[in-house]
Amino acid sequence: MKEAFDVLQRTRETFLKVIEGLSIEELNTIPKGFKNNIVWNMNHLTVTQQLLCHKLSGEPCLVDDEFIELYRKGTHPVHKIDLELFEEQKKLFLEIPLKTKELYEKGHFKNYHTYMTSANVELDSFEKALQFNNFHEGIHFGSILALKKVI
Repeated sequence: MKEAFDVLQRTRETFLKVIEGLSIEELNTIPKGFKNNIVWNMNHLTVTQQLLCHKLSGEPCLVDDEFIELYRKGTHPVHKIDLELFEEQKKLFLEIPLKTKELYEKGHFKNYHTYMTSANVELDSFEKALQFNNFHEGIHFGSILALKKVI
């Protein structure tokens, strides 16, 4: 599992490098033809990792329910965020996978509730969930690159 956690961390670090230098206005922009923005994508990844890995394992999520409701699958941006909040969200984006890894190494995530993803992939363990999560992060990385190109 070390490799899966490494991929997750490196992907998130790369994501933040890709968006470096963009203004908060650009990060909040929803271009014509898109349903969301870069901020939403980043926070959606944080939430999805929590739901797939923590919640389906019966473990508490490391973000609050309000944050989950704003960025879970099927949502879209409801308001723009300011730079201060974005900086806090970037910290969560990088720190939460490290906390998940620490909990995993302590033996958490043993009671996984089987879940069928919208990509028709059945997840029946934390390990499969983390690997699927990395696939999901790659999809949204592509979305972010597309958004950056048009803003």
